[in-house]
Amino acid sequence: MPLVYCGACSHAPGITARAERADTQTRQALHKALFKMGDDIRATRPDALVVVAAEHFANFFMNNMPAFAIGMADSYEGPIEDEAFLRIKHTRVPGNKALSKKLIEGVMQTVDVAYAEEWKFDHGIAVPLNFLTPNYDLPIIPANINCQGPPLTPLKRAWAFGEALRAAADALPERIALVATGGISHWPATPDSGKINAEWDREFLGRWARNDRDALLSYTDAEIYRDGGQGGFEIRTFIAAAAAGKGARGTIEFCEPVPVFAVSCTVARMQIAG
Repeated sequence: MPLVYCGACSHAPGITARAERADTQTRQALHKALFKMGDDIRATRPDALVVVAAEHFANFFMNNMPAFAIGMADSYEGPIEDEAFLRIKHTRVPGNKALSKKLIEGVMQTVDVAYAEEWKFDHGIAVPLNFLTPNYDLPIIPANINCQGPPLTPLKRAWAFGEALRAAADALPERIALVATGGISHWPATPDSGKINAEWDREFLGRWARNDRDALLSYTDAEIYRDGGQGGFEIRTFIAAAAAGKGARGTIEFCEPVPVFAVSCTVARMQIAG
């Protein structure tokens, strides 16, 4: 069954933790776009949602930092952040171990990938799920690309991972949806936190919407760090989603810089055939 949905969205913790501090109209528009993404995903009747994220030293550390990892469990827990801060209640999220195993086996045909039977969700997955599956009634398959511990996963390998995810999903009888989450330009946990390079963000999303592989892979890490901050390394997840789109063009359904959330909040999808 071909991949039934492919998209990307922001996962900034401020989206829930500091919601009331954003401009009301902007916040409402962002929430509407995120909830609509959830509606669109459910409309494709997926058996599972693959969330390609960049986790933040919640599960993988410098003593063991895989380039790629996929969860393989029947349930997951999260968020790891304090409920009073993130404003998302700690809960158990359903998975599907058997389906994850089949997906992992498919990805392994072309890309080396680690797997984990235990996975604690941080805001990188918990914030999007708060809007996309607020009732936690859709099995989740988490995936991680190393965007945090140098040496980082090369962009061309992130593309290959997206291609491998698409091929593995297409080979399954189950219906698979995929959403990449991350930031574009942002400087978290630094004196520059709240800074946003909106021009750089728009240029990157333009390349993403055109599914321009050469342009997406032309960035160097030095350029990303200079123009998009260390948080900009998370474009790897968006690049994987573009690759999973298999040549499809994208639509940017929402993108607004929100300094109090410290990122250009984004909701986008690839127009793949359902």
